[in-house]
Amino acid sequence: MRDTPELVGEMTMVRAGVVPTRRAALYAGLALAATAVLCAAVVALFGVNRVFTGLLAGAVAGVTVAAMLFTRDAVVLTEQAIYRRTPWTESSIDWGRVVAGRFTLDERARWSLALDLSGGDERHGELVLLSIPPVLRPVSGAYDLRKREQVNEIRALLRRKRIPVTVLPEIAGALQRHWEIAPPTR
Repeated sequence: MRDTPELVGEMTMVRAGVVPTRRAALYAGLALAATAVLCAAVVALFGVNRVFTGLLAGAVAGVTVAAMLFTRDAVVLTEQAIYRRTPWTESSIDWGRVVAGRFTLDERARWSLALDLSGGDERHGELVLLSIPPVLRPVSGAYDLRKREQVNEIRALLRRKRIPVTVLPEIAGALQRHWEIAPPTR
């Protein structure tokens, strides 16, 4: 049986977070650089006839580098604190700084689930947990299923922490209609 956030209790950990465009471009550049370096090394060591082997080995290295970087870049919500991680740093935010949560439209017409924070140096005093395209139909694939799970896990944790969450009516309606997520009870 898979543990749900309600059953785990103190061990709850929810992964979320949005990788900013600049950092995503940096990660992609580092992955391409790893690909090129490994390809060049294979060709230099074994000759021009090993270009395909070099490209294959480089592609594997590039995908590995990208996966490691993107996996490490996350916001992790636990019962004790909220942790912001990048490949090079980690910082924590105390739950006492969280004023409220909101599920609204962002500047790119995507649905954004963010926490409003008091104090600190966060841009606009917020921490974005999710940014998803508008839900227009029932769950149709792994991406939709994972995002639905994340929304449910985050909502359950925020409910336990007694943090009020504002949801735009059109977002609440679409989540209920298509993903069968009930609107907040407060």
